[in-house]
Amino acid sequence: MSGKADNRAFYKAFLIMTVTVAFQNLIVYGVNLADSVMMGAYSETALSGVGICNNIQYLLFMTVIGVANGMTVIASRAWGKKDFDSIYRISAVAMWLTCAFSVLVFVLCSFFPRQVIGLFTDKEAVAQQAILYLNIIRWSYLIYSVTQILLAVLRSVETVKIGFYVSVSTFGLNIFLNYIFIYGKFGAPELGVRGAALATLISRAVEFAVVVIYALFVDKKLSLTFVKLFKTDAEMFRGYFRTGFPLLASNISWGLAMSVQGAIIGRLAESAIAANSIATTIFQIATVITYASSNAVCVLTAKMIGEGATLDTIKDRSRKLQPVFLLIGLISSGLLILFKTLIIGFYNASPETVHCTNLFTAVLAVTIIGTSYEVPCLCGLVSGGGETSFVFRNDLIWMWGVVLPVSALSAFVFKFPVVVTFACLKADQVLKCIVAYFKVRKFNWIKKFKSEETE
Repeated sequence: MSGKADNRAFYKAFLIMTVTVAFQNLIVYGVNLADSVMMGAYSETALSGVGICNNIQYLLFMTVIGVANGMTVIASRAWGKKDFDSIYRISAVAMWLTCAFSVLVFVLCSFFPRQVIGLFTDKEAVAQQAILYLNIIRWSYLIYSVTQILLAVLRSVETVKIGFYVSVSTFGLNIFLNYIFIYGKFGAPELGVRGAALATLISRAVEFAVVVIYALFVDKKLSLTFVKLFKTDAEMFRGYFRTGFPLLASNISWGLAMSVQGAIIGRLAESAIAANSIATTIFQIATVITYASSNAVCVLTAKMIGEGATLDTIKDRSRKLQPVFLLIGLISSGLLILFKTLIIGFYNASPETVHCTNLFTAVLAVTIIGTSYEVPCLCGLVSGGGETSFVFRNDLIWMWGVVLPVSALSAFVFKFPVVVTFACLKADQVLKCIVAYFKVRKFNWIKKFKSEETE
């Protein structure tokens, strides 16, 4: 195949994977939006309670994605070499780690729910709603985690459509069940915040069943079995912790930082808690292309290195992708501004909450441009190239050394307006662009794994 044909194949794969994963994420966050809108219409206090629980779920989500990202770097490079045995063994490592963490979170939420919720808010009415939601949603943690690892394994070998199909199939189900259980329709009891949790639990159980059936009985590319998903060895665990652990540590650090951010917001006005929940949901929808492009770049960069691509080829493609990242950021910002009023209008929110949400969204419209550039550069190119520890060190410095201390001072010492504190919490998304620009230009992130050095 000629160089031009290789480039066309690369960019075509990037486009297909980005669009497919973006649509999948759009459906997932669309479900979150529907949950949020329905809860907001039912009770603003209930909405705040769900928002508090989302801090726990976000930590779980970031940990699972961290495990998956570490696995993806190794599995995608093995895919480039058609080394299926390594794919199976690294997938099993990811499965064991994810299951262990999910069970830990479940146990903590089961035996210490009030203490866990108390970390995020001191508002008793909000805490009561959060605990009602948590008592049901905690049962979804393990099945959600296994589902995401299975989808990540498939994504590592460029099988991405199943994730989209699954998301579409559960989208309508979740909204329908929300309508029934939150408001007590068709003879069902009116469960309020518990109804939202129950609807999500059932939807995730269905999603889990579909993905397991597809991965084990339909997909022929990997021919996965239950044994392959859990059979690994100490050597692969060591390989994972050398290469993949920094990405896991980075995501855990990020998830903890987001939880601390939620705790800071949760101790401000109740309208700020609800506004943060609404603005975060809108932001998630606006960033679907950003995170999809990052995932695609990580997989394709790792695969490209595994196939033995030349340094010039890697440099050329990384340079051409960076303007695309910026364009995605500008488009995402424009969409956020364009549709924010329409989406906020869906909520039965108080004037104070609407005003606060508008301010938060204005901040996010700026920071989303930075997110769209630095995330694909660092989590995509740099991590996919093998230098996985850089992202962890960078996040550690910016989030724990700069953003959180400054934001805490803004909220509790200087008592600046809520929007100023919120802007401080999101400032790293712009500042990290400087680091990303110079890091990518050095091209010292293209690494060999230890197992490859003897080949």
